Amino acid sequence: VHQDGLAHISQLADRFVRDPNEVVKVGQKVEAKVLEVDLPRRRISLTLKES
Repeated sequence: VHQDGLAHISQLADRFVRDPNEVVKVGQKVEAKVLEVDLPRRRISLTLKES
């Protein structure tokens, strides 16, 4: 799959995140887990949570 994915702010950490910049920075490479692939809408949902 050559498609960008999106991690909702609620999926960035196991704790409450007020500002995504607390967890990630622009251009930072991260490892994420795929939560859902929505082929009709061409969307990939990701999580950065450990659990």
